[in-house]
Amino acid sequence: MSDIKLTNERMKTYDGGKGVFKTGAALEAFGEKQNAANEMLAANINDLIKRVCALEDKQVQNNEIMKKIASELTSFKAEIDRLKLTAKLNTNTIDRLNNAINLASDSSEANEE
Repeated sequence: MSDIKLTNERMKTYDGGKGVFKTGAALEAFGEKQNAANEMLAANINDLIKRVCALEDKQVQNNEIMKKIASELTSFKAEIDRLKLTAKLNTNTIDRLNNAINLASDSSEANEE
């Protein structure tokens, strides 16, 4: 942010000077002070605009990153589900083969007797 800090003292554009013949000088001083105050405000507003734009850019980047992460998580979940199913099918196949071997062993032992 700008090094120029807005304070009540700096924002005063009229110091209360009165006098009939000093009007022109007072108006000139007032205008100079008003211009200086406006410059300070403009500098601070411009700095705030830059900060808001930077935050908006960062938010857009974060949204894009979150979308990528969500996509990766969806793919990851699908892969885990596939692996779980494969593991379950393999376990069932192994159990069936084991049962078939046991049945075959039992029937061959029964035939031998």
